[in-house]
Amino acid sequence: MTERSRPENWLSSTLGAEQERWFLWVPVALGAGSALYFTANYEPDLTPLAAITAVSMAAYWALRRRSLWVVIAGAIAAFVTGALLAKLRTEFVRAPVLAQVQTQTDVNGWVELVEPRTTRGQRVTVRVHSMLKLPPHHTPERVRVRTLVADATLTPGQFIAFRATLSPPPAPAFPNSYDFGFSAYYMGLGAVGIATGPVRHPANTSPAPPSLKARAVIESVRYRITQRIMAALPGETGAIAAALITGERGGITDDTNSIYRDSGLFHILSISGLHMVIMAGAIFVVARVLFAAIPYLALRYPIKKWAAVVALVGALGYLLISGAAFATVRSYIMITVMFYAVLLDRPAVALRNVALSAMIILVVFPESVLDPGFQMSFAAVTALVAVHEALRARRERRDQIGRGAPPMAAPIREVTAILISTIIASIAVSPFSIYHFHNTQTLALIANVVAIPVCNLIVMPAALAVLLALPFGFEILPLTIMGWGVDIMTWIASKVAVLPGAVARVPAISTTAFALLTTGGLWVLLWSRGLRYIGLPVIAAGITLAPNVPRPDVILGRDGGTFAVRSNEGWLTAPETTQGSFEVTRWLEIDGDQPAGKRAIARPAPDKSSAIACDQFGCTAEVRGRRISVLNGAGGLRDACGHSDLIVLRFIAQTACSPLGRAIENDLSASVKNATTQNPLLVDAIQLGEGGVHALYFRGPAIHIERVEDRRAMRPWGSRGDQADDPRRNIQHLSD
Repeated sequence: MTERSRPENWLSSTLGAEQERWFLWVPVALGAGSALYFTANYEPDLTPLAAITAVSMAAYWALRRRSLWVVIAGAIAAFVTGALLAKLRTEFVRAPVLAQVQTQTDVNGWVELVEPRTTRGQRVTVRVHSMLKLPPHHTPERVRVRTLVADATLTPGQFIAFRATLSPPPAPAFPNSYDFGFSAYYMGLGAVGIATGPVRHPANTSPAPPSLKARAVIESVRYRITQRIMAALPGETGAIAAALITGERGGITDDTNSIYRDSGLFHILSISGLHMVIMAGAIFVVARVLFAAIPYLALRYPIKKWAAVVALVGALGYLLISGAAFATVRSYIMITVMFYAVLLDRPAVALRNVALSAMIILVVFPESVLDPGFQMSFAAVTALVAVHEALRARRERRDQIGRGAPPMAAPIREVTAILISTIIASIAVSPFSIYHFHNTQTLALIANVVAIPVCNLIVMPAALAVLLALPFGFEILPLTIMGWGVDIMTWIASKVAVLPGAVARVPAISTTAFALLTTGGLWVLLWSRGLRYIGLPVIAAGITLAPNVPRPDVILGRDGGTFAVRSNEGWLTAPETTQGSFEVTRWLEIDGDQPAGKRAIARPAPDKSSAIACDQFGCTAEVRGRRISVLNGAGGLRDACGHSDLIVLRFIAQTACSPLGRAIENDLSASVKNATTQNPLLVDAIQLGEGGVHALYFRGPAIHIERVEDRRAMRPWGSRGDQADDPRRNIQHLSD
């Protein structure tokens, strides 16, 4: 045996010993391929992807008898298959996205969804029939508008007409941050806006699409159930009860959402795995008990499997009544796989079932790989099931040698199980929470240990009783009991959320660190033998790299009117007139900060040399020895050209301070060297409109620029993906 063959043989034998775990990595490879497709800065062609997939599949088949190479070939095949599935999904849902703002445009179509809001008006999703000023091939399939006045007569399936100001789904507020436009594209949502006039109900001779008719029936049932819940439980309690039964969360106030979020209980408000497991599990137990109460059935038939079928049907009903949001659909798929395992006499709680659920979701909805909810849900479930399998194997070994687990009282066992599961889930989801939301709820353990038993034992069983009682009009009693439980959970959330240090704000971590943490965590959880320990140094590397992220010195909003600069103390600072804006709030979150009104710790007074000064011409600031000028009009341009290193124009520049100002227009994503007061970097409204939010990093004499649209402009959900043709859209000329 040569020295060269020893590592190969060791790896081959090690992987061979883990053969039963190979399947667990298939959804990981599928997801990685889909993620690469979705994050590419160009739109890949279908033909090369299909060809590469076919070749990789052929290689996998040819190497299927060689343990080491079949693993490598299989991983590559699954990876490229994931990319191909993502491309096919993109083409399947392809629909027009509004290219530019449409003011006072007439829209008519069918109501798909009506969502109440705690403030005035309501949010309405409309399947568009026609839109004034747009040809059919440029008309979005769906639009979502906020009405100024709530219309109690609006119900799903109605044909309506209204006048609205519409815009494309918003782009990210910062480069490489959450992209609502991406999510909207796969929801078939091509525009968002505000209805500027009353909603009308004209006569319509065009039949509604068949799929919309079925959905309208379901949405009408949901709407009536929500109204009956709110009538029996008015106020915030009823709004939360409705959210847990019908999935309608529009009645929950921002303050209540905040206390649930800060306490670590926000997951309770969104129907997902926890609620589906409790609901389906309760139906399964009740059905099995009822079947067991009939000796003839219990002694002759597989009543456990019958109960599993009943639970599946009940869970499907809950899915439809709850609105079939993506998180709920994902949870239903997982529940379905678990109960099918029961039907096949297989363990319901197993990593193979988790992997199969993830595979189904990634095949049908590849875009879910970038969804924080999908990532956090499967991270928590994978960690919990992996620990469960390890403990089950340990318990079986103890039983074999006659050393059973020590007896434990049921209440202690319940609390211990909740405590351990909460710790495991919190550790598993913390990298995702930090990466996507830039915070972590440090006291979530306390809140969940106290609130989860209330949810499990009072709220959700009462919710099931409500659904069973509603057809007969007997829902008042179970709703009252559910309301007690909801009030207890809200009280717990309110007390934990205000404790010192309940929420830790964390600056954005790098994608490289996030990938290392995710890969290392999966490596530890999915392998079962010594190979798993290789994941520990990978996790350590991710933790080490997490803080090493450059922080922008200047951030420019899409119109230039909103901007922030880094002060001499290291904090992002924005003009007082924009400090409460959505963009500035998001920038502060990404920077590990929050708006001044919500800061738990007062800052020292800023150095006046880094303060932003504004007048009628615009604003100026000094950042790391560089002078920044943001101009509203041409009046201050001459003075800025002689005294500024960076000039931001909220209008289209007619002239530049120097050749440099025009030279960088076509290649703004590159580093600009030697920007000085003699050769200032000039960014005008065209560049802002084309590139979206800009993040500028001062690196010595150079300025490095990242733009939101650099990675998404040429994708179907980006500014130039399908229809956008003129980067000067949405920009007003100075003379206008």
